[in-house]
Amino acid sequence: MRQKINNVLNIIMESFVGVWIGHGIFTYWDYKTHPDLYFINSAPWYTSTLIYGAVVLAILAICLLIKFMIRKGMKNSSGSE
Repeated sequence: MRQKINNVLNIIMESFVGVWIGHGIFTYWDYKTHPDLYFINSAPWYTSTLIYGAVVLAILAICLLIKFMIRKGMKNSSGSE
């Protein structure tokens, strides 16, 4: 069961990183294609990518914490038997 949870967490982590990279590529392409749209905003064109990056880092930290707790639980349970 723990291995299944670990696999699901790996998929979640890889998916969020992939979506973040895809968003960054699309934002850069859109900026190069339509620079006038981004000139109107007071924030730089890459602000949304930074915000998504912060959210992805928070999700990765939570997933890594869960993985650490699972691994620690596996060591404790194997040592007590």
